[in-house]
Amino acid sequence: MNTTAQRLFQWRQRFALDADDLLRQATYRRLWTSILVSSLGGQVTVLALPLTAAVLLHASPTQMGLLTAMEIAPFVLFSLPSGVWLDRVRKLPVYVGGEILLALTVASVPLAWVLGLLTMPWLYGVAFLLGTVFTTAGSAAQIVLTQVVARERLVEAHAKNALASSGAEVVGPGLAGLLIRLLGAPVALLVDGLMLLWSAWILRGIRVDERRTHRADAHFWRDLGEGLRFVGHTRLLVALAAVVGCWQMFHQAAMVVNILFATRVLGLDGQQIGGCFVALGAGTVLASVFGNRLSRRIGPGPSLPLAIAVCGAGWLLLAAAPANRLGVAAFALMLFAFGVGAVLIFINFLALRQAVTPEPLLGRMTSTMRWLILLPAGPGALIGGWLGEHLGLRAALVFAGVGGLLLSAVSASLPAIRGVRVLPQPAGLGEFGSEATLHAPPALERT
Repeated sequence: MNTTAQRLFQWRQRFALDADDLLRQATYRRLWTSILVSSLGGQVTVLALPLTAAVLLHASPTQMGLLTAMEIAPFVLFSLPSGVWLDRVRKLPVYVGGEILLALTVASVPLAWVLGLLTMPWLYGVAFLLGTVFTTAGSAAQIVLTQVVARERLVEAHAKNALASSGAEVVGPGLAGLLIRLLGAPVALLVDGLMLLWSAWILRGIRVDERRTHRADAHFWRDLGEGLRFVGHTRLLVALAAVVGCWQMFHQAAMVVNILFATRVLGLDGQQIGGCFVALGAGTVLASVFGNRLSRRIGPGPSLPLAIAVCGAGWLLLAAAPANRLGVAAFALMLFAFGVGAVLIFINFLALRQAVTPEPLLGRMTSTMRWLILLPAGPGALIGGWLGEHLGLRAALVFAGVGGLLLSAVSASLPAIRGVRVLPQPAGLGEFGSEATLHAPPALERT
């Protein structure tokens, strides 16, 4: 009995959180739980929305590309003005409201299906509204993190957030595939709606002491210009925008043909695709657990070219895959590689851009950077769709894979990327809002 108790104690000690672990802090833990719940529901949409288009509505590769482009378009149209607005309002209510609006939007798909109104234009509208919410509420969510976590721990926080998403990506695809098989792709989206409402309820319990300095001479266009000038005059942000923007173009080109390749070349159904997507979750878990260690060892800057190369190699592997069981394995391995690469890219990219930006400019910086990196994403989706329809699905994957590997080599040669071994300090405000006041993030509650 004593031996058993001792083993149980040793097991608990092995998996116990460190004394200073972020998950021991009540406010961050609640935020992390909300991300986990929202991500779990989101896995249903990741599969159900494109499957509804590809299988139920028989969408062509060009239509799939347009569907993706419609979700990206709001970032191009609304990111810059939303950044000015976000710097003037409390971020947490925007985040909560966004989760609720997302729930209603995805729930409209099964409603339209039941009423016999579901068409590709309807899905285009849904994608556009989803992108609009992500443009504002998504930026607000990123800023909320900086309000509850000290800047020197941002890579750790983004890695833990990625771990929450990764856990959902391990369990979610299998669950999504089962729901799609039992209920059909449109009805399965109701599960995501319920999860998003649960996430919003969890977020309402977070207490953030957000202190904002109101400027009597605030002016929309001048404030927007301040954000643009800050990004344009910060060499690190310019380099990050160029590199991650190009990566988004190749990523979107590959993404628009992934589901089509799985269904039409490999002959997989929704549940089988869900099983393959578990590999994506495994890759994101691996990168979430070890990404912070890698960043500390080689630096957040050098981590980016490595991650981009991993993605490019995965896309090329699928492009060469045969239409048999080996092809299915290659599809799963591509998803695994993408999971590793994408998480490594974003935990470092987000931490770097937040660390270098003064608090009064976080909203405008976030929206400007999201606008810049997604400008190439829409064309990338359209290129992938055009290549898939006119030259074959493999051509789109070759474009993405070769482009990713070339981008990795170019980004590794940029001094602004390869020279960043630790997170930088916030840049001086100077002309970019000199009357604003900087505040440190409030202390987190501890259990």
